Amino acid sequence: MSFARLLGLLLFCAPPLFAGETLVYPLHSTGTDPEAYVVELLRQALTKSGGDYQLRASDQAMPQSRAQRSLEHNDGAVQLMWTMTTRERENTLLPIRIPIYKGLIGWRVALVRREDQHWLKSVDSLADLRPMRFGQRADWPDTAILRSNGLQVVTSQSYASLFRMLDAGRFDVFPREVVVAWSEQAEAHKEGLALEVDEHIVLHYPTAFYFFTSRARADLAEAIESGLEKMIADGSFERLFQQHHGDAIRQAGLDKRRIIELQNPDLPDNIPLLREQLWYHPTNSRSGVGAASK
Repeated sequence: MSFARLLGLLLFCAPPLFAGETLVYPLHSTGTDPEAYVVELLRQALTKSGGDYQLRASDQAMPQSRAQRSLEHNDGAVQLMWTMTTRERENTLLPIRIPIYKGLIGWRVALVRREDQHWLKSVDSLADLRPMRFGQRADWPDTAILRSNGLQVVTSQSYASLFRMLDAGRFDVFPREVVVAWSEQAEAHKEGLALEVDEHIVLHYPTAFYFFTSRARADLAEAIESGLEKMIADGSFERLFQQHHGDAIRQAGLDKRRIIELQNPDLPDNIPLLREQLWYHPTNSRSGVGAASK
């Protein structure tokens, strides 16, 4: 074999000298990845930023609290996460202040037991909800928000167990994001749980889901932000959002529900409420941005 052919074969078989960085994100739960939209949004943003990155979920499901500690210490277990913003998270991590779900994460419809599916029809105010028990995971920021509004909250360390707890009557209402409520209900039905999505009310509190990185990774945060801004500018952000969530938004019919407003005492001061293109607006006159800015 000639030297040229041998050199060519070696170059073909050798790994690239400058392979792109692998970014590990925390797996939300075992089984099928329930956050395909966010992963695709992140992938497209990183591509548009011009960076060379590969995305991979953590090998095991990772609670938000564990992922946050990893980023705080920059220990390499994960390089980024996405979660609801809070004052504490923005103080310890580096937020990319572009709402992943356009603020829709703060519009919550209720999963209830099938026999209780018309129970919330008589609810007109926050006071009507106070006798009820709400289910949440212990490390979700929603837990503190609900409690700060005087609501009773039953918690679990396990996301999956909350659906079984509701079915068993351990609590009465499980507020879920509009973007996941019907898919979660369908999964619950497959597991034999008699749960339904309430059709009468929607809870609203101003909040946003952001991408977060370690404070030591300003380069990565800048790449994500740059890519997201380019997606907003060329319309690909909105197209992806509608592709994944348009049906759920129409199914939710937020403009036809009674809106129960909650306060969010942990909302950071620098949330970009004035950039209206970043937020979803229900056709109802009480829009998400208007309510959030009160």
